Amino acid sequence: MTENIETVKVALGERGYDILIGSGLLDRAGAEIAARLPRVRAAIVTDENLAARHLDRMAASLEAAGIKATPVVLPPGEKTKSFAALQDVVDHVLEARLERGDVVVALGGGVIGDLSGFAAGIVRRGMNFVQAPTSLLAQVDSSVGGKTGINTARGKNLVGVFMQPKLVLADTGVLDTLPKREFRAGYAEVAKYGLIDRPGFFAWLEKNWRDVFAGGPARTHAIAESCRAKADVVARDEFETGDRALLNLGHTFGHALEAATAYDGARLVHGEGVAIGMALAHRFSARMNLASPDDAARVEAHLKAVGLPWRISDIPGDMPDADGLLAYIAQDKKVSRGALTFILTHGVGKSFIAKDVPASEVLSFLKEQLRG
Repeated sequence: MTENIETVKVALGERGYDILIGSGLLDRAGAEIAARLPRVRAAIVTDENLAARHLDRMAASLEAAGIKATPVVLPPGEKTKSFAALQDVVDHVLEARLERGDVVVALGGGVIGDLSGFAAGIVRRGMNFVQAPTSLLAQVDSSVGGKTGINTARGKNLVGVFMQPKLVLADTGVLDTLPKREFRAGYAEVAKYGLIDRPGFFAWLEKNWRDVFAGGPARTHAIAESCRAKADVVARDEFETGDRALLNLGHTFGHALEAATAYDGARLVHGEGVAIGMALAHRFSARMNLASPDDAARVEAHLKAVGLPWRISDIPGDMPDADGLLAYIAQDKKVSRGALTFILTHGVGKSFIAKDVPASEVLSFLKEQLRG
């Protein structure tokens, strides 16, 4: 049964869409899609783990609404964000003879959402796309805003397109089956919104994070507040030419750490990389005399309290030296004409875009952090 549904609108004019948040939305998916995209056929892209848990529910919901669906089941894990998997999805969609007006439905976390959205954006030069995110991280971040893409050996998310969905269905009930590590990793993105420009929300999280983890109204509130924060930024700057870059707080460091582990989810998952990255961004800001060390300590204390890693040394296994990490940072999408761009902070909830950050300062900082 679906109840207590919250709706967040992404205001992009004719390309605007709703984010529906609440328990039981997978069972209502067919009706919601049919209401917005009548007489379509669909491809449901998911992974093997999620197919076992949720594919039958999604397929039954679409069938009940008169939507014929073709399942596309992929291996789980970050390594699925690849050219090979992209070709697999494209081949399945074309084999099913889906047309431009039909829909690709992403049933999964950020990997499935990013990959499916990219496929939807390029097959027949653009099909309809719906996100049904099944992880906390995807519900509050990757499913909203239209960024899609895959990884390469040279870095994360370096190949992709902007592809806005027609609808996002964030079923909070599916999070009950999420492994604790994955939920914690997703929570890093929730905390990020408070650290960017909502200090009141971060303070609320410091007091209420246990209730968010437990589920119920606090979880729905945290997801909705996160989606509102992202929707506001996306509406102002859809293609990341300005303010939207703020959403990358922690990501420049975090993506470099992910690349340095070869996207090995046993060692580091995306949200954990973001958590360490946010701690590093606050620590680096303090080192550059942009913020108080007390703010960095506060951020670290909260990440530690919820069980997230917050230091490079928290990553198991060997890591590259400072020069190696800097090389990964230099591949980041936010690098412009070789100049390093970071999201830094003047304090909790006071993040800003810092351009032309000296590579020498970053290198020195990384050497300090690697020494522990």
